[in-house]
Amino acid sequence: MKQIPSQSIKNWATEDRPREKMIEKGREVLSDAELIAILISSGNSNESAVDLSRRILKDVSDNLIKLSQLSINDLTKYNGIGVAKAISILAALELGRRRRFAETARQPLIRNSKDAFEYFYMRMADIRHEQFWVLLLNPSNRVIKMAKISDGGVNGTAADPKLIFKTALENNATSIMLCHNHPSGDVLPSDRDKALTRNIINGGKLLEIKILDHIIVGIDNYFSFADSGLI
Repeated sequence: MKQIPSQSIKNWATEDRPREKMIEKGREVLSDAELIAILISSGNSNESAVDLSRRILKDVSDNLIKLSQLSINDLTKYNGIGVAKAISILAALELGRRRRFAETARQPLIRNSKDAFEYFYMRMADIRHEQFWVLLLNPSNRVIKMAKISDGGVNGTAADPKLIFKTALENNATSIMLCHNHPSGDVLPSDRDKALTRNIINGGKLLEIKILDHIIVGIDNYFSFADSGLI
């Protein structure tokens, strides 16, 4: 079969060019695939930049979080994506993550589980193994500090209650929120998660440190022990 030259954006009809579309109609109207196409500029001999971008997105279920978890090597397996293009995609996604974090950091008041999820998510979204964190709060529920308690493997991590309360006491926290991630995306708590949460709640009562919630972070979703009546 005869191959056609790489389909660069500059060779497309004007109405199909995402750059021109952004200039004329604004960035909000562009699809995720069109935005990625702007980053990579060209596709391969059989696909335009947009078609290639659509295929990449399809492979990650059209989920930008999953896309951000791909490595440079993962992306360069696609015909038409070299190291430079892969770096451009991942750099753009990292900027988006940092922007979301900056917005959250300006308002460190935790009013509910969604606020807590947003705060944790900025630091944990792209992590492929389990981590356990605590959010330390003052009497007004404003963030004092977020502290990592432990790193684990793909399927679990251990959290030492003694280290959790030591961290809380050293920072004069009056309440804390617990958080760990499930890289699989399944946010339902295990029996081990429930038992650990009960133990920490009981320890907090002795030290007069309230456990407000335990958040399990998935892929752009979460589970709240408090919202589910488990705290």
